[in-house]
Amino acid sequence: MHVWGWSGMSHDASLAVFEKQGSELDLLFAAHSERYSRVKNDKHLNTGIILDALNYSDTPSKLYYYEKSRLKKTRQLYAGQFRLLNKEHPQSYFSKVYSPTPRMKSMSHHHSHAAAGYYTSKFRDAAVLCIDSIGEWETLSIWHGNDTKLTKQFSQWYPNSVGIWYSAMTQRIGLKPQEHEYILMGMAAVGDPEKHKARIMEDFLYPFTAEPYIRFKRNLHRGCRDWAPELNTPQDYADIAAGVQAVYEIIFEKLVQSTLSMIDSKNIVIMGGCALNCVANSIANKYYDNVWIMPNPGDAGSSIGAVLAHYKTFVNWPGAYLGHNIEGKYPVACVMSALLEDKITAVAAGRAEFGPRALGHRSILADPRGDDVKDRVNKLKQRESFRPFAPMILEEYADEYFEHYNGTQSVINPYMQMTVRCKRPDLFPAIVHYDNSSRLQTVSKADCPDVYNLLKQWHKHTGCPMLLNTSLNIKGEPLVNTRQDAERWTEQYGVKICLPK
Repeated sequence: MHVWGWSGMSHDASLAVFEKQGSELDLLFAAHSERYSRVKNDKHLNTGIILDALNYSDTPSKLYYYEKSRLKKTRQLYAGQFRLLNKEHPQSYFSKVYSPTPRMKSMSHHHSHAAAGYYTSKFRDAAVLCIDSIGEWETLSIWHGNDTKLTKQFSQWYPNSVGIWYSAMTQRIGLKPQEHEYILMGMAAVGDPEKHKARIMEDFLYPFTAEPYIRFKRNLHRGCRDWAPELNTPQDYADIAAGVQAVYEIIFEKLVQSTLSMIDSKNIVIMGGCALNCVANSIANKYYDNVWIMPNPGDAGSSIGAVLAHYKTFVNWPGAYLGHNIEGKYPVACVMSALLEDKITAVAAGRAEFGPRALGHRSILADPRGDDVKDRVNKLKQRESFRPFAPMILEEYADEYFEHYNGTQSVINPYMQMTVRCKRPDLFPAIVHYDNSSRLQTVSKADCPDVYNLLKQWHKHTGCPMLLNTSLNIKGEPLVNTRQDAERWTEQYGVKICLPK
């Protein structure tokens, strides 16, 4: 029997396919709609993703949606979002993109987040912290996962929302909310975090209490473009970004501490859109022995979470390579040749990554040692010059080149979920940010044998065990998905993409 989970109708539509045999669930496929439609953050499902799902599935017997639409409408009514009240019900919506449609069951938004994280982890006892903009009403929740049971311990509701505040501040500095938060995070490194931190705390936040509540002085759902209008230069924006990131890290640490005080566990799962803040995520290592962040912790990942929330069972996590398959042997020789000749190339091979991070199957790759490489790649991707790039490194060499979390904990991180300090930024200028941090991806033979083999070959030829790795796209576009996308991209941007033969 095959069961499907899906998210969409607001932003970041996705679809996941499971096979159910008795009490066992196997995750077979998960992908983003945007990769097929080529519309960034596409909220709609489409024929392409449905047809791809059917390569792994018969007609689904059951269907699960990631939030409760009727409950969401009550919040939209409260918020005055009257135009959204007439939005179609998810059941009838899905029937227009696929038929026959089985009866659909809806799970709550934060339950889907928590389940996507906990039931894909290796933990059988863990705290689960979910931070996002908003679900139906919830904006923050804390759960206890014990055996197969997830129990909610705390919940905070709209309009108090850490995620909405961070998006509002993203808009305040001229970026696109609900999309460019990662740019704010990167911009923070070129600003002064102390310049506006106290003012941001004073103007937006009530003082913290002993409880996990994070209360805001104004409803930020419609933004805060009126705040501090005298701050309007590029450096002002960088200083605001630095202050916002510093305040977010204070909030995040407060929430991690509160979670620890509520739930006696050495393990934590972090989920929700805010879990993509890789700079702050590292703070969790100060308090927990083990941290798990599913590689797609935002709403798109809840296509997986909706199914797991219903069945309340662990899935044998197959890794992040769950999307469209470009069949054939991974083109190691092509990548090596291009790197040795020009220092920069790209690859599209195997199954696409499920999540916003490219992990070697839909990646631009480069030699991290060149002084001009970072600028060349930023120019290719048509993005801001201050933006950092991530290194991917053979797992067994990670400790040699990057500092341990808190001086003791391993830097092993296969999904670029946290930042660490590079020990030799002078040797690898292309993969360190202004503060000498790196959003690290460690590669093991077990997790990704193709990319591991590429790195082994690169290390053999150059003595360098790492490559610069960034997503195979141009700013504002979804990642390359299919062979046809790759061929178009090569023709349009003049960089050869290595494809399987």
